[in-house]
Amino acid sequence: MKIRTIRRHIRESLKSIARNGWMTFASVSAVTVTLLLVGVFFVIMMNLNNVAKSIEEDVEIRVHIDLAANKEDQQLLRAKIEQIPEVKTVKFSSKENELKGIIESLGEEGEAFKLFEQDNPLNDVFIVKTKNPVDTMKTAQKIEKFEYAAKVKYGQGEVEKLFSFTEVSRNVGIALIAGLLFTAIFLISNTIKITIVARRREIEIMRLVGATNAFIRWPFFLEGLWLGILGSLLPIVAVGTAYYYTYDYLQPKLADHFIKILEFNPFMFQVSGLLLVMGALIGVWGSLMSVRKFLKV
Repeated sequence: MKIRTIRRHIRESLKSIARNGWMTFASVSAVTVTLLLVGVFFVIMMNLNNVAKSIEEDVEIRVHIDLAANKEDQQLLRAKIEQIPEVKTVKFSSKENELKGIIESLGEEGEAFKLFEQDNPLNDVFIVKTKNPVDTMKTAQKIEKFEYAAKVKYGQGEVEKLFSFTEVSRNVGIALIAGLLFTAIFLISNTIKITIVARRREIEIMRLVGATNAFIRWPFFLEGLWLGILGSLLPIVAVGTAYYYTYDYLQPKLADHFIKILEFNPFMFQVSGLLLVMGALIGVWGSLMSVRKFLKV
Protein backbone atom coordinates (compact mmCIF):
# COMPACT_ATOMS: atom_id res chain seq x y z
CA MET A 1 0.00 0.00 0.00
CA LYS A 2 1.32 3.45 -0.95
CA ILE A 3 2.17 6.00 1.73
CA ARG A 4 -0.23 8.46 0.11
CA THR A 5 -3.06 5.92 0.42
CA ILE A 6 -2.20 5.25 4.09
CA ARG A 7 -2.27 8.98 4.80
CA ARG A 8 -5.65 9.23 3.07
CA HIS A 9 -7.06 6.39 5.21
CA ILE A 10 -5.77 7.97 8.42
CA ARG A 11 -7.18 11.35 7.43
CA GLU A 12 -10.58 9.90 6.56
CA SER A 13 -10.78 7.90 9.81
CA LEU A 14 -9.98 11.00 11.90
CA LYS A 15 -12.50 13.09 9.92
CA SER A 16 -15.16 10.45 10.54
CA ILE A 17 -14.49 10.51 14.30
CA ALA A 18 -14.78 14.30 14.36
CA ARG A 19 -17.82 14.35 12.06
CA ASN A 20 -19.80 11.77 14.06
CA GLY A 21 -19.39 13.43 17.45
CA TRP A 22 -22.17 11.70 19.38
CA MET A 23 -21.46 8.31 17.84
CA THR A 24 -17.80 8.71 18.68
CA PHE A 25 -18.70 9.63 22.26
CA ALA A 26 -21.00 6.59 22.55
CA SER A 27 -18.35 4.21 21.19
CA VAL A 28 -15.56 5.61 23.37
CA SER A 29 -17.86 5.53 26.41
CA ALA A 30 -18.73 1.87 25.77
CA VAL A 31 -15.06 0.94 25.64
CA THR A 32 -14.20 3.16 28.63
CA VAL A 33 -16.84 1.72 30.94
CA THR A 34 -16.05 -1.84 29.92
CA LEU A 35 -12.28 -1.50 30.26
CA LEU A 36 -12.69 0.29 33.58
CA LEU A 37 -14.60 -2.72 34.91
CA VAL A 38 -12.17 -5.13 33.26
CA GLY A 39 -9.22 -3.25 34.78
CA VAL A 40 -10.70 -3.31 38.29
CA PHE A 41 -11.66 -7.00 38.05
CA PHE A 42 -8.27 -7.88 36.57
CA VAL A 43 -6.32 -6.06 39.31
CA ILE A 44 -8.42 -7.71 42.04
CA MET A 45 -8.20 -11.15 40.40
CA MET A 46 -4.42 -10.97 39.90
CA ASN A 47 -3.84 -9.91 43.52
CA LEU A 48 -6.15 -12.63 44.85
CA ASN A 49 -4.34 -15.10 42.62
CA ASN A 50 -0.97 -13.88 43.93
CA VAL A 51 -2.08 -14.18 47.58
CA ALA A 52 -3.61 -17.60 46.93
CA LYS A 53 -0.44 -18.74 45.18
CA SER A 54 1.76 -17.65 48.09
CA ILE A 55 -0.55 -19.48 50.52
CA GLU A 56 -0.56 -22.57 48.32
CA GLU A 57 3.24 -22.55 48.21
CA ASP A 58 3.28 -22.63 52.02
CA VAL A 59 1.24 -25.82 52.07
CA GLU A 60 3.43 -28.70 53.21
CA ILE A 61 3.12 -32.31 54.30
CA ARG A 62 4.51 -33.18 57.73
CA VAL A 63 5.44 -36.85 57.96
CA HIS A 64 5.86 -37.93 61.58
CA ILE A 65 8.40 -40.74 61.69
CA ASP A 66 7.65 -43.79 63.82
CA LEU A 67 9.51 -43.68 67.15
CA ALA A 68 10.68 -47.23 66.53
CA ALA A 69 12.49 -46.26 63.30
CA ASN A 70 16.30 -46.15 63.42
CA LYS A 71 18.55 -44.04 61.15
CA GLU A 72 18.51 -46.61 58.36
CA ASP A 73 14.73 -46.88 58.50
CA GLN A 74 14.46 -43.08 58.30
CA GLN A 75 16.73 -42.98 55.24
CA LEU A 76 14.68 -45.72 53.60
CA LEU A 77 11.46 -43.79 54.24
CA ARG A 78 13.03 -40.61 52.87
CA ALA A 79 14.17 -42.40 49.72
CA LYS A 80 10.64 -43.73 49.13
CA ILE A 81 9.16 -40.24 49.55
CA GLU A 82 11.70 -38.71 47.16
CA GLN A 83 10.80 -41.29 44.53
CA ILE A 84 7.21 -39.99 44.34
CA PRO A 85 7.05 -38.00 41.04
CA GLU A 86 5.03 -35.12 42.56
CA VAL A 87 7.53 -34.46 45.37
CA LYS A 88 9.74 -31.38 45.06
CA THR A 89 11.71 -31.29 48.34
CA VAL A 90 12.07 -33.37 51.50
CA LYS A 91 13.58 -31.78 54.61
CA PHE A 92 14.36 -33.46 57.92
CA SER A 93 13.37 -31.84 61.22
CA SER A 94 14.57 -33.54 64.40
CA LYS A 95 12.31 -33.91 67.42
CA GLU A 96 14.55 -31.39 69.21
CA ASN A 97 13.81 -28.80 66.51
CA GLU A 98 10.10 -29.64 66.70
CA LEU A 99 10.05 -29.05 70.45
CA LYS A 100 12.03 -25.82 70.06
CA GLY A 101 9.50 -24.63 67.45
CA ILE A 102 6.59 -25.31 69.80
CA ILE A 103 8.26 -23.44 72.66
CA GLU A 104 9.03 -20.40 70.47
CA SER A 105 5.55 -20.30 68.89
CA LEU A 106 3.80 -20.29 72.28
CA GLY A 107 5.90 -17.49 73.79
CA GLU A 108 5.68 -17.35 77.58
CA GLU A 109 3.28 -20.29 77.69
CA GLY A 110 5.88 -22.36 75.89
CA GLU A 111 8.20 -22.23 78.88
CA ALA A 112 6.24 -25.11 80.40
CA PHE A 113 7.28 -27.39 77.51
CA LYS A 114 10.97 -27.02 78.43
CA LEU A 115 10.33 -29.81 80.93
CA PHE A 116 10.26 -32.22 77.96
CA GLU A 117 13.76 -31.32 76.76
CA GLN A 118 15.29 -34.18 78.75
CA ASP A 119 12.66 -36.74 77.71
CA ASN A 120 11.32 -35.56 74.36
CA PRO A 121 8.09 -37.41 73.39
CA LEU A 122 7.85 -35.88 69.89
CA ASN A 123 8.60 -37.57 66.56
CA ASP A 124 11.26 -36.70 64.06
CA VAL A 125 9.56 -35.19 61.00
CA PHE A 126 10.05 -35.09 57.25
CA ILE A 127 8.69 -31.83 55.77
CA VAL A 128 7.57 -32.53 52.21
CA LYS A 129 6.65 -30.02 49.51
CA THR A 130 5.15 -30.93 46.16
CA LYS A 131 5.98 -29.44 42.76
CA ASN A 132 2.33 -28.48 42.33
CA PRO A 133 0.46 -27.63 45.59
CA VAL A 134 -2.70 -29.23 44.17
CA ASP A 135 -0.94 -32.62 44.41
CA THR A 136 -0.55 -32.28 48.19
CA MET A 137 -3.54 -34.48 49.10
CA LYS A 138 -2.65 -37.22 46.60
CA THR A 139 0.98 -37.28 47.74
CA ALA A 140 -0.01 -37.40 51.43
CA GLN A 141 -2.22 -40.41 50.75
CA LYS A 142 0.71 -42.24 49.11
CA ILE A 143 3.06 -41.48 52.02
CA GLU A 144 0.52 -42.70 54.57
CA LYS A 145 0.96 -46.24 53.18
CA PHE A 146 4.72 -46.26 53.72
CA GLU A 147 6.27 -48.17 56.61
CA TYR A 148 7.48 -45.99 59.52
CA ALA A 149 5.21 -43.10 58.50
CA ALA A 150 3.42 -42.89 61.86
CA LYS A 151 1.26 -39.88 61.02
CA VAL A 152 0.86 -37.63 57.97
CA LYS A 153 -0.51 -34.10 58.38
CA TYR A 154 -1.17 -31.48 55.71
CA GLY A 155 -4.09 -29.44 57.03
CA GLN A 156 -6.65 -31.93 55.82
CA GLY A 157 -10.01 -30.28 55.17
CA GLU A 158 -8.69 -26.72 55.13
CA VAL A 159 -6.31 -27.33 52.22
CA GLU A 160 -9.11 -28.76 50.06
CA LYS A 161 -11.27 -25.72 50.81
CA LEU A 162 -8.39 -23.39 49.91
CA PHE A 163 -7.73 -25.04 46.54
CA SER A 164 -11.47 -25.16 45.78
CA PHE A 165 -11.88 -21.45 46.59
CA THR A 166 -8.92 -20.34 44.49
CA GLU A 167 -10.06 -22.44 41.52
CA VAL A 168 -13.61 -21.05 41.68
CA SER A 169 -12.40 -17.44 42.07
CA ARG A 170 -10.09 -17.78 39.06
CA ASN A 171 -12.82 -19.26 36.86
CA VAL A 172 -15.36 -16.63 37.94
CA GLY A 173 -12.87 -13.83 37.27
CA ILE A 174 -12.06 -15.14 33.79
CA ALA A 175 -15.77 -15.54 32.99
CA LEU A 176 -16.56 -11.98 34.13
CA ILE A 177 -13.73 -10.46 32.11
CA ALA A 178 -14.69 -12.47 29.00
CA GLY A 179 -18.32 -11.36 29.40
CA LEU A 180 -17.34 -7.71 29.75
CA LEU A 181 -15.11 -7.85 26.66
CA PHE A 182 -17.89 -9.50 24.63
CA THR A 183 -20.28 -6.77 25.76
CA ALA A 184 -17.82 -4.05 24.72
CA ILE A 185 -17.34 -5.61 21.28
CA PHE A 186 -21.12 -5.87 20.87
CA LEU A 187 -21.71 -2.24 21.90
CA ILE A 188 -18.97 -0.72 19.77
CA SER A 189 -19.95 -2.96 16.84
CA ASN A 190 -23.54 -1.69 16.96
CA THR A 191 -22.45 1.90 17.47
CA ILE A 192 -20.11 1.83 14.48
CA LYS A 193 -22.75 0.00 12.47
CA ILE A 194 -25.08 3.00 12.90
CA THR A 195 -22.42 5.32 11.49
CA ILE A 196 -21.84 2.94 8.60
CA VAL A 197 -25.57 2.77 7.82
CA ALA A 198 -25.58 6.56 7.63
CA ARG A 199 -22.69 6.37 5.13
CA ARG A 200 -24.08 3.44 3.16
CA ARG A 201 -24.59 5.58 0.05
CA GLU A 202 -20.99 6.75 0.26
CA ILE A 203 -19.82 3.11 0.38
CA GLU A 204 -22.04 2.18 -2.59
CA ILE A 205 -20.62 5.06 -4.67
CA MET A 206 -17.07 4.01 -3.81
CA ARG A 207 -17.84 0.47 -4.93
CA LEU A 208 -19.40 1.71 -8.20
CA VAL A 209 -16.24 3.63 -9.10
CA GLY A 210 -14.17 0.49 -8.54
CA ALA A 211 -12.91 0.82 -4.96
CA THR A 212 -11.86 -2.51 -3.50
CA ASN A 213 -13.24 -3.87 -0.24
CA ALA A 214 -9.84 -3.38 1.40
CA PHE A 215 -9.75 0.29 0.31
CA ILE A 216 -13.20 0.88 1.81
CA ARG A 217 -12.50 -1.15 4.95
CA TRP A 218 -9.24 0.56 6.02
CA PRO A 219 -10.73 3.89 7.23
CA PHE A 220 -13.25 1.97 9.34
CA PHE A 221 -10.49 -0.29 10.62
CA LEU A 222 -8.47 2.75 11.71
CA GLU A 223 -11.57 4.45 13.11
CA GLY A 224 -12.22 1.46 15.35
CA LEU A 225 -8.55 1.47 16.39
CA TRP A 226 -8.67 5.15 17.43
CA LEU A 227 -11.97 4.64 19.28
CA GLY A 228 -10.53 1.69 21.19
CA ILE A 229 -7.34 3.53 22.12
CA LEU A 230 -9.27 6.64 23.22
CA GLY A 231 -11.60 4.46 25.29
CA SER A 232 -8.66 2.82 27.09
CA LEU A 233 -6.96 6.06 28.24
CA LEU A 234 -9.33 6.94 31.08
CA PRO A 235 -9.39 3.38 32.53
CA ILE A 236 -5.58 3.30 32.48
CA VAL A 237 -5.33 6.58 34.40
CA ALA A 238 -8.19 5.74 36.80
CA VAL A 239 -7.09 2.18 37.63
CA GLY A 240 -3.42 3.19 37.89
CA THR A 241 -4.13 6.11 40.25
CA ALA A 242 -6.51 4.07 42.41
CA TYR A 243 -4.03 1.19 42.69
CA TYR A 244 -1.16 3.54 43.56
CA TYR A 245 -2.97 4.91 46.62
CA THR A 246 -4.50 1.53 47.52
CA TYR A 247 -1.06 -0.12 47.48
CA ASP A 248 0.45 2.60 49.70
CA TYR A 249 -2.42 2.26 52.17
CA LEU A 250 -2.90 -1.52 52.28
CA GLN A 251 0.57 -3.02 51.94
CA PRO A 252 1.97 -1.83 55.32
CA LYS A 253 -1.14 -3.22 57.06
CA LEU A 254 -1.11 -6.52 55.18
CA ALA A 255 2.63 -6.99 55.77
CA ASP A 256 1.89 -7.60 59.46
CA HIS A 257 -0.13 -10.65 58.38
CA PHE A 258 2.57 -11.83 55.93
CA ILE A 259 0.34 -11.01 52.96
CA LYS A 260 1.89 -9.19 50.02
CA ILE A 261 0.02 -7.65 47.10
CA LEU A 262 1.63 -7.02 43.72
CA GLU A 263 3.96 -4.01 43.60
CA PHE A 264 2.79 -0.97 41.62
CA ASN A 265 5.82 -1.21 39.35
CA PRO A 266 5.90 -3.23 37.10
CA PHE A 267 2.37 -4.59 37.70
CA MET A 268 0.41 -1.44 36.76
CA PHE A 269 2.54 -0.80 33.68
CA GLN A 270 1.70 -4.33 32.54
CA VAL A 271 -2.00 -3.73 33.25
CA SER A 272 -1.87 -0.41 31.36
CA GLY A 273 -0.32 -2.08 28.33
CA LEU A 274 -2.92 -4.85 28.48
CA LEU A 275 -5.83 -2.36 28.67
CA LEU A 276 -4.40 -0.38 25.75
CA VAL A 277 -4.09 -3.52 23.61
CA MET A 278 -7.57 -4.69 24.68
CA GLY A 279 -9.06 -1.32 23.76
CA ALA A 280 -7.41 -1.36 20.34
CA LEU A 281 -8.52 -4.94 19.63
CA ILE A 282 -12.10 -4.28 20.79
CA GLY A 283 -12.32 -1.23 18.54
CA VAL A 284 -10.82 -2.96 15.51
CA TRP A 285 -12.87 -6.13 15.92
CA GLY A 286 -16.12 -4.22 16.46
CA SER A 287 -15.45 -2.07 13.42
CA LEU A 288 -14.60 -5.00 11.15
CA MET A 289 -17.68 -6.95 12.25
CA SER A 290 -19.86 -3.92 11.45
CA VAL A 291 -18.50 -3.12 8.02
CA ARG A 292 -18.32 -6.71 6.82
CA LYS A 293 -22.01 -7.07 5.90
CA PHE A 294 -21.95 -3.92 3.76
CA LEU A 295 -19.04 -5.21 1.71
CA LYS A 296 -20.60 -8.51 0.68
CA VAL A 297 -21.17 -8.78 -3.04
